[in-house]
Amino acid sequence: MTRWTLRGATTSYVVEVASHGQWAQLVAWGPHAVADGPSLLAPVGTEHFIPRVDIEPLEYGVKGVRYTTAPELVVIGDDGSDELRPLFVSASGSATRRSAAAPATAAAPLGSADTPVAAGGGDGLELGFVDDLRGVRIVLHYRVPAGLDVVERWVSVHNDGGEELRLRQHASAGFVVPTSDGAVVNYLWGEWNSEFQRGSVELRRGRFSIDSRQGITGHSYSPFLSVGEQSGPAWGVQLAWSGSWEMSAEVDTTGQTRIQAGRLASSLGLTLGPGESWVSPNAVGAFSNDGLDGLARVFHAYQRTFSRGLPQKVLYNSWFATEFDVRAAHQLELAKRAVRAGVETFVVDDGWFVGRSDDTGGLGDWDVDQEAFPDGLGSFIADLKEIGLGFGLWVEPESVSPSSELAAKHPEWILQTPGREPLLVRNQLLLDLSRDDVAEWIWATLDRLLSSYEISYLKWDANRPRLDAGDQRRDLDGRVVENLYKILDRLRAEHPQVVVEGCAGGGARVDLGMAARVDTLWPSDNTAPLDRLSIQRGFLTGYSPHLMSSWVTDAEGTHDGRERSLDFRFHVAMAGGLGIGADLSRWTDEQLATAARHIAQYKEIRDVVANGKVYQLAEGTQYVAEDRSVVFLWNTGDGNVRGTLPTRPRGIPLVQLDPAQNYRVGTEVYPGSYLLQVGVPWDDSTDSQCLVITPSN
Repeated sequence: MTRWTLRGATTSYVVEVASHGQWAQLVAWGPHAVADGPSLLAPVGTEHFIPRVDIEPLEYGVKGVRYTTAPELVVIGDDGSDELRPLFVSASGSATRRSAAAPATAAAPLGSADTPVAAGGGDGLELGFVDDLRGVRIVLHYRVPAGLDVVERWVSVHNDGGEELRLRQHASAGFVVPTSDGAVVNYLWGEWNSEFQRGSVELRRGRFSIDSRQGITGHSYSPFLSVGEQSGPAWGVQLAWSGSWEMSAEVDTTGQTRIQAGRLASSLGLTLGPGESWVSPNAVGAFSNDGLDGLARVFHAYQRTFSRGLPQKVLYNSWFATEFDVRAAHQLELAKRAVRAGVETFVVDDGWFVGRSDDTGGLGDWDVDQEAFPDGLGSFIADLKEIGLGFGLWVEPESVSPSSELAAKHPEWILQTPGREPLLVRNQLLLDLSRDDVAEWIWATLDRLLSSYEISYLKWDANRPRLDAGDQRRDLDGRVVENLYKILDRLRAEHPQVVVEGCAGGGARVDLGMAARVDTLWPSDNTAPLDRLSIQRGFLTGYSPHLMSSWVTDAEGTHDGRERSLDFRFHVAMAGGLGIGADLSRWTDEQLATAARHIAQYKEIRDVVANGKVYQLAEGTQYVAEDRSVVFLWNTGDGNVRGTLPTRPRGIPLVQLDPAQNYRVGTEVYPGSYLLQVGVPWDDSTDSQCLVITPSN
């Protein structure tokens, strides 16, 4: 038996391969103290009707080794057999290795070209298994980035034999969660205008699964599952994939929980020819001893390693003010009012290009509409610059309108099943991004726009699912996502000054794969204050606030339309990347003055919001940095906001303060012990507050 320990900031992930070499299994996953103890996951007792392996805590189950529980990998050969019997052949990496009769040593350096090693070091491990009969080599990859409590896992499958293989099932990993009698499984669900709703299910035994079959991450579920409650140990898994995916949590008859994550298998599976290899997307597991709130902070810290650290500038987006009626003079008037409020970037949304008077035309013909900008877009950008604003632009480069010139010129580029009419969604079709010529055209279009104009912000939208399948013999999902990622990576490399926002009809493309390639994400088209507060609370369960784009608008709620003050609306939006999307031509001078006051405060605290540790309070959220905290409080009930009835002040206890230190809250000074136990006073005279907590010398 050989055991390896991958160490994070406060946690360890321990795997071993038994002397028989037939599989790898989890020994421990949790605080460092668990690493050197005996395994608490190994089953005891005698199995009678099923093989022993089906109750072992396997890291990766292969059909042919595991039979009665869902495997991660199913490989079918030319003879129709779907079984493999791979044996352990090699290990490499920087994880600590301990054999049954040997002291701890460091394994050899990582040797796989498939390993996406990121900056910052950390522990890595590769475990190789080979099935000589079929000629299949399977490598389990692990990486624990330095200073973090996450483990990245992925698998590569190599066809070293002479026959064509088909991967019928191909998950990235199976994460064993150390439970003994079931689990509370948490997930994020939703729909358009109601994304990131929090749900949970008590799973004593059985299987719970979520997925997306839309060719995009989707509104319905987020590729995220966690096990745990508000306090105590919590584990979570996310998948870095922006196409179709599936995740499941299964509690077997022994009470052990296992989370499986990976790409959704296509109807025909993935073809792997002789000499070819396939690499799965990353599945990322995280652990915290501080409940689900602590688990969120672990994921936030991981996602911040992707950030380029570009400043979170306050933007104005003109969509709600103008929709498709884009006219340069009107846009400039909106911009001048936005400047009065303190906005830094002006974004022109849909409707700026030829043929785009409504949502039935124009997509694909990405040339500036001369009627909308008679002096040219460059002149408009110069006007913005003169009044102190940067410029941003909306695009939807993967879609095409049937009436566009592009559709007429390249009908072969439209994704469809031969002989059948393509499915029209939102009056638009999709380009076949699995084609390299389409990918190159999208890149060239974006590069032309960004090179021709002084654009500092790019809003990339995607307003429909990918439902037309076409030829299933190719890896459509894999090729589309691969080309999408290549374009986004190239944008970062060749236009590093451009902030890229990921959007997909709201929050339909929020996942770790996008978080690593864009600077901000649009959680939902629903901007009404109470609805949005619920959406943002769910978003922060799995995703960092530096990624959370949020606007102040005049929208009424889809689900909860109760009025809230303009202060409330700003405080909701200031909890992420602040923007304004209201029709400023209708705002009074008093409203603009209120906006200017909040934006000025936001500019003082935005680094804390983007990079601080997030703690959910009884009626708000606290962002904690080394030198200060920012606290948002929201009254989400009916409340006594008009002050017409007698009441008494409440206290909202804070966290992460020194009880022996005094702190300034506005004009008042309080002992840290008071703020921790009693809290900041709130008398319901306002429906929200934004407080800055600083040490008082």
